[in-house]
Amino acid sequence: MYRTALRNVLAHKARLLMTTLAVLLGTAFVAGTLVFTDTLSAAWRSQSAKSYTDIAVTVSDNGAVGKGYDHGGKHSEGPSLTEDTRKAIAALPGAAEARGVVSGFAGIADHNGALIGDGFSTTGTNYVPGTDGNDPRYPLADGRGPRAAGEIALDARTAEKGGFKVGDTVRVAVNGPVMELKLTGTLHANDPRIRAGGSLAAFDTATAQQLYLSPGQYSEIDVKGRPGTEDTALLSAVKQTVPASDGIETRTGRDLAAEQERMIDDATKGMSTVLLVFAGISLFVGIFIIANTFTMLIAQRTKELALLRAVGASRKQITLSVLAEALLVGLSASLGGLVAGIGIASGLQALLNGPWDANLPDGPLVIAPGTVIGSLAVGAVVTVLAALLPSLRAARIAPVAAMSSAEQPATQKSLLVRNIIGLLFASAGAAGLVAGAAAKSVNLVGLASAALMIGVFVLTPLLSRPVIALFAPLLRRLYGTPGKLARENAVRNPRRTAATASALTIGVTLITTLTVVGASVNKASDEAFAADLKADYAVAMSNYSMLAPEVAARIAKAPGVTAMSVERDLPVETAADGDTSWLTSVDAATYDRLVELKVTAGSADALKQGKLIATTGYAERNNLELGSTLDVTYPDRTRGSLTVGALVEGTSGVAGLIAPEHVVGPHAAPGSGLQKVLVKGADGATPALKQALRDASGGNPLITVKGEKDIKAENSRNVTAVLNVMYGLLGMSVLVAVLGVVNTMAMSVFERRREIGMLRAIGLDRRGIGRMVRLESLMIALFGGVVGVLLGIVTAWAAVRTIAGALKNITLVVPPVQIGLFLVAAAVIGLLAALWPARRAARMDILGAIKSE
Repeated sequence: MYRTALRNVLAHKARLLMTTLAVLLGTAFVAGTLVFTDTLSAAWRSQSAKSYTDIAVTVSDNGAVGKGYDHGGKHSEGPSLTEDTRKAIAALPGAAEARGVVSGFAGIADHNGALIGDGFSTTGTNYVPGTDGNDPRYPLADGRGPRAAGEIALDARTAEKGGFKVGDTVRVAVNGPVMELKLTGTLHANDPRIRAGGSLAAFDTATAQQLYLSPGQYSEIDVKGRPGTEDTALLSAVKQTVPASDGIETRTGRDLAAEQERMIDDATKGMSTVLLVFAGISLFVGIFIIANTFTMLIAQRTKELALLRAVGASRKQITLSVLAEALLVGLSASLGGLVAGIGIASGLQALLNGPWDANLPDGPLVIAPGTVIGSLAVGAVVTVLAALLPSLRAARIAPVAAMSSAEQPATQKSLLVRNIIGLLFASAGAAGLVAGAAAKSVNLVGLASAALMIGVFVLTPLLSRPVIALFAPLLRRLYGTPGKLARENAVRNPRRTAATASALTIGVTLITTLTVVGASVNKASDEAFAADLKADYAVAMSNYSMLAPEVAARIAKAPGVTAMSVERDLPVETAADGDTSWLTSVDAATYDRLVELKVTAGSADALKQGKLIATTGYAERNNLELGSTLDVTYPDRTRGSLTVGALVEGTSGVAGLIAPEHVVGPHAAPGSGLQKVLVKGADGATPALKQALRDASGGNPLITVKGEKDIKAENSRNVTAVLNVMYGLLGMSVLVAVLGVVNTMAMSVFERRREIGMLRAIGLDRRGIGRMVRLESLMIALFGGVVGVLLGIVTAWAAVRTIAGALKNITLVVPPVQIGLFLVAAAVIGLLAALWPARRAARMDILGAIKSE
């Protein structure tokens, strides 16, 4: 029987081609993901380890408030890391060197004033020369390190991007106006953020302290040990030397390296998990193709299987024979997928470091044993499981009945059982979606969506007849006999049609869900912004760090500004339970002109009266009402009482509490900056006002000036970027679905070759035969597309209801253009998939087809 299985695989190579390709593509996705993420993780770990090679112990001041990059956090109570502390550590017997480090953000502008890189990876630090005049952390590529105010060094990649050479003037900014500094040198950096496309700006230590902390203060001290000194012994000595403070943390370099490795592993595992989910979707789509293929093969080999039963083969042997065929196909396809996956990982690495300029760390491909075993196992198991039901059906064929019929139709009982199971799953899924949407439970909605999808898949044979019947009148009117024959062929075997269409339905469902949710989120965000904000522009840092307070003073004097207000988020401790709440301080006199305050109780003039405004949601959670007194402890550790003077509906962009800046601002932590500045102009949002605000911010490339159109466009770009990535990852499953349609149509043509020959003999020409096959494929693809669109809209509705609490006034938005394009794409897929089968059918020899069995 196993020799028979091998012979059958070799005899039906062409018919198994699409199945093999489907498994190969899915396995290649899995293998490529594992190899790429393993390679990336190993390269990152190797690169990161270089940052800690000469660090035995590091002392960090987590409570130090840095200008321009703190988030209103509490200032540490107790002494900070100073030059005296660094000298004391350097004098320890086991310490060879103690290097004080200062760090923050630094935006570098190109020659056009635009930011180089993105705001989140613009690193600023101090250059600490050793005895040879060089900083071992940042080897020089050219020139020298900065030695005084007015000088700067950049990483070599950023200098190349900006077109800077040693001696040029570089425009750099932190959280205030731009500084023009002389470029003294270029550096190499091992920091993963910089290697991944960020930028590094190195100042002399005094300048860095002035920009980010205070004179003589460090955010970190790195200690190099003397030869023979144990890290743990040096750690104990350093702990006794540094000042006692809750914000100061002392650790060994090995611990830091290990933590960095864990973070890298977590990040790459997260990436791997996401990619494997989409690989799983592709393999799941492949299951329909595999099951369909083996079902059709078994139907075509009914007499052969019956003969085996007649000469003594048992049902078990027939089942195992079919499963052995599936195993051979799965293993061979998985082996090809593994090789293809390794090639994909290698090509992706070259692409990211080449044309896409992602600047990932170089390293050899990592092909772990688990990747090889896992890839082969996944492909083989998926193929065997998909072939299980067809193999059981083959074993149940009675020898005598099989030898008298080319294919046994499904019994009414089996169809009834299938429909009942489908109805149960669909009903449970629909009920779960409604319950999950009402309870805003993401997990319940996810499970219910899966149940509904399974139920619809099981019911697709039942649904195929009425849905495809909708196309019948149009097909008869436009294409006559070929159209009528195409409709009859499409519904002749509803199980086969359903299996083929379901593969496409999965991709269309997911794509439709993403599109509808994205459109709903976009509209809700736009409406919330338009409803909440009356200001013409918002000025803020692009990396969401703090804006320097002096920028607000400059903006107030800018031409065309009629009203402005700061927004500063402060953490305060409530006297009731000591928990931290976030409070937004604003300019009391102008805030109501810049933000739409929907007052439900009290007066909008509460801020002008020095009182507190609370959102209704915050008030309900904390048992506050109009006139309540809230005792708070401010970041500077002083205490005060605030009276609730108004309750308002939730406002986007601010905390649950809003207070006057003149009341709470003086109690902010030292060095605390602003979240944003809201501005209203005399003539509205004009280019002249926007330029005036940019000029007032000193031309800082990190500072953005955004109006309503800018913010809406940015939101739309962000959502579109996420959708495009998702579409790209789902593209593999759609490609596999296309293979399924090609496979079904090709095998259907082979199966019906006598019928096609008879049609040719009675007068249907080659063009009519080809048109019949193409229209049949078109209807199957459209059936899958229509079901997928409907499923996607229902799933998106539940998802939108689930996130309604987080995004105010979100409603379901079904974009008609995109939905129409998805259906057109399904139709195009159906037509393209039928090109080869239709051509084959049209060129079939009439007499040879009629004589075939």
